[in-house]
Amino acid sequence: MPGIDQIKQPIAAEIDAFEVKFKESMHSNAPLLNRITHYIVKRKGKQMRPMFVFFAAKLCGGIVESTHRGAALVELLHTATLVHDDVVDNAYERRGFFSINALWKNKIAVLVGDYLLSKGLLLSVNNNDFHLLKIVSEAVEQMSEGELLQIEKVRRMDISEELYFNVIRQKTASLIASCCACGAASSGASDEMIEKMRLFGELVGIAFQIKDDTFDFGTDDVGKPLGIDIKEKKVTLPLIYALNRVDKPERKRIINLVKNHHDDPKKIQQIIDFVNDNEGVHYANQKMLAYQNKAFEILHSFPEGDARTGLEQLVRYTTERKK
Repeated sequence: MPGIDQIKQPIAAEIDAFEVKFKESMHSNAPLLNRITHYIVKRKGKQMRPMFVFFAAKLCGGIVESTHRGAALVELLHTATLVHDDVVDNAYERRGFFSINALWKNKIAVLVGDYLLSKGLLLSVNNNDFHLLKIVSEAVEQMSEGELLQIEKVRRMDISEELYFNVIRQKTASLIASCCACGAASSGASDEMIEKMRLFGELVGIAFQIKDDTFDFGTDDVGKPLGIDIKEKKVTLPLIYALNRVDKPERKRIINLVKNHHDDPKKIQQIIDFVNDNEGVHYANQKMLAYQNKAFEILHSFPEGDARTGLEQLVRYTTERKK
């Protein structure tokens, strides 16, 4: 499996140029804002989202100036939602770094999120990229709806597979879908091709989230059970499948553990064992592969080339990762 730098190779120059433009797109006249946005840029992850945008554009017609703005728009709006998420979740860490609210408190974090959101809107409006703005705004709308649906579902301890897929389609998959649609739209692709790429991204996003949800029922590098989702009382696919395989009293017992004993390491281990004994992770992995294969079917309807190969490797990278 090639590493992320190797996968990035065909679009490496464009990604480097994008980094510079993205920093510029955040600039402000307020020194405090510049300090915070500098911190945000410094702790950026693997840049998977811009890679989806650039590969999709390359596949559908070619990378142009508008592609860079599309990638910046996705990153600005997504970063805004993450900053707000950390405030909502009272989270003081993200990817091993302090969150904005941990360093600068909630009030400033919320304002920074608002600022990034407005920067994204202005970047699009000032350049007449209304088609890109529509794609990304729809994704942010879906992400908010998905998050609220999940909160409601956690309260009700709903255990239907259909609802799980609705939540992850909105919460996670809509963002990767918007990256792929933005890339295609920026290159001047037809509506049909844009929709094809959007659907490809949605399928990849669902596969990615299922993979993510399986990690909760394994062990980390030191052999300690994880159970982070269980602690947050999130009902994910491995647990849903396992619950639907057992009789009512057993289901009730496990739901009670999730609801009332999610802080007890022993009880968390019991839930993890229950899911593994009932093949929850195995089932989730099969589902994940099914979504990945559907995504590849769409991808293989496009002509061969380094953009198609790059996207295929990027998908495999997201679903075959170990954490």
